[in-house]
Amino acid sequence: MPHRFAMLFCLALAACAEMPDLALPAAPASGAAPRILPLDDLVAQARLDAPGTAVAAPAPLMGRAAALRARAAAMRGPVNDPATRARLAAAIDARG
Repeated sequence: MPHRFAMLFCLALAACAEMPDLALPAAPASGAAPRILPLDDLVAQARLDAPGTAVAAPAPLMGRAAALRARAAAMRGPVNDPATRARLAAAIDARG
């Protein structure tokens, strides 16, 4: 019984609160949808659009981008070397 009273009290308290303004977001601007561009194109465009900046990208940024590309390339290959895959396949065959 005390739980029902507490629930009724909470509902009554919530009913006394003002309703927040739930305005819908503004309609998107008409026109074509934005295009998805490669990162290199976006960096080049940002360098050209920024007033008073050098045309060349900063060396630390380019070095970091190169390191991330190398890391991504390394992840594209197989996870295990052929010897490990063969050992795991043999262990699976032995169990089954």
